[in-house]
Amino acid sequence: MARLNPLMILPPALFAGLAGLFFFGMYREDPQGLPSTFIGQVAPVLPDETLPGETLLTAETLAGGEVSIVNFWASWCPPCRAEHPTLLDLDAQGLPVYGVNFKDELAQAQKYLADYENPFGALGFDPRGRFAIEWGVTAPPETFIIDGDGTVLFKFAGPLVGSDYEQRFLPALQEALAAAGS
Repeated sequence: MARLNPLMILPPALFAGLAGLFFFGMYREDPQGLPSTFIGQVAPVLPDETLPGETLLTAETLAGGEVSIVNFWASWCPPCRAEHPTLLDLDAQGLPVYGVNFKDELAQAQKYLADYENPFGALGFDPRGRFAIEWGVTAPPETFIIDGDGTVLFKFAGPLVGSDYEQRFLPALQEALAAAGS
């Protein structure tokens, strides 16, 4: 009788384990969502500088009583350019939209806002990305919905475009606005 080589069992076992991970991953509550430890917490610290001529984004601004949006962006980021019309639209609807420019050059950030129009009511400038780390931002763009008392309600990683924006971000924003109105 031939002996079974343990190395012959390894590939099917690895395949079965990987298939199991994929299977259970498909049934997560929100497979596109990135968990944030800040949900339900007061918004983390903001940069203490802004772009020249812009209003500085502060914790007091976020706790001003209105649901607001904080968007982390950079001029070198193609998805940030793709979502820019959405940010302009949200601003045109009267929603407080704030921005944090990070890991960017001052002149490039200023040129971007001059070329594409500025949707942000206040801005933070984070050239080294230190404050983005405080917020748990991994790559631009990332957008947060903030309650009127400065509490983080929702985190959205990726550009605010397409069906993902419509199916995840907008319902969260509408829920926050409805809760604030009640």
